[in-house]
Amino acid sequence: MARNEETDSAQRIPAAAAMIVDLLNTRPHGADDLFPEALDTAEEAGAALCPFGESDTAAPTPERIAEVRGLRTILMDLVSAPDGAETAARRAELTERASSVTLRQDFSEPGKVLLRQVDGDPVVGGITRTVAELMADGTWSRIRVCDNEGCRHVFYDTTRSRTQRWHSYATCGNRSNVASYRARKKAGPEVRP
Repeated sequence: MARNEETDSAQRIPAAAAMIVDLLNTRPHGADDLFPEALDTAEEAGAALCPFGESDTAAPTPERIAEVRGLRTILMDLVSAPDGAETAARRAELTERASSVTLRQDFSEPGKVLLRQVDGDPVVGGITRTVAELMADGTWSRIRVCDNEGCRHVFYDTTRSRTQRWHSYATCGNRSNVASYRARKKAGPEVRP
């Protein structure tokens, strides 16, 4: 993908989706620990959680980090789950996890209804509010996991057809296509009746 295409693609990703994609990519993933756990150090955890309401002056507590990891696992399961009963179970888990946060409608701005958190962990509230926005506006389904088993990076599908398979065609897509080509060549010519 050309550099200007990458920039154009990044501009089409809603800010809320980018925040969730970044959060999901803090988990360890990829072959040979390509992407290590990013919530292990207070500095990295603080940077990852800042968009959701974490103070940029204090390090997140171990309890908050544990709570976010649990929520992140549920969200990853939801993103990775095929439609059906498995998705319903993941949504029920998310509903249970979100029940620790109390939100109240705020009608103070003309033409808008805002949800303000009044109880619960503010970071967990920020994450669940962001996920709720993405689900409500239909963009949650664009958050995907790279098909490359050695990568598994989360990305936002910017294609019109919603069929993007790899987080980067230049790396994962190209590798997959080359591997498929080599496997076909190794198997020999295809015999057609």
